Amino acid sequence: MDDKNLNNFNDIDINIHDYDIVLKIKDENDIAVSRQMAKSFAQKNNFSLADITKIATAVSELSRNIYRYAKEGYIYIKKKETEPDKDISIEIIAYDRGPGIENVEQAVAGGYTTSERSLGLGLSGVRRLMDSFYIKSEVGKGTVVVAEKRRRRF
Repeated sequence: MDDKNLNNFNDIDINIHDYDIVLKIKDENDIAVSRQMAKSFAQKNNFSLADITKIATAVSELSRNIYRYAKEGYIYIKKKETEPDKDISIEIIAYDRGPGIENVEQAVAGGYTTSERSLGLGLSGVRRLMDSFYIKSEVGKGTVVVAEKRRRRF
């Protein structure tokens, strides 16, 4: 998904057929399921153990945010292969039509939360764990996060 598709929440175009995994997050069990699915997918695509853990943790955090703040949303995961060097990466999109985030910069900086049971490290943690991170949020419309992890060569 490129930035031009993220300009207006009414115009977000995610074709589920472009993704290897599509998960609806609507209850607490979906957090664990999304984590396990992401972990298995990264293993299947030969990511290192450290990167498998980072991908699974990022998906878990994004799923938890969807459940906690938006009540319902989606996680999309796909394998990307770049030409000509055949580098592999995993792209994760978390999308919801929840309340949105008032101050995105503050939320991504870390330590900011609107929940009593949170340390406020979810989005900042995802940003640190992944190789690329993009977020767009509009109050009253929702939030979309796009994160990507490249497979390292050894």
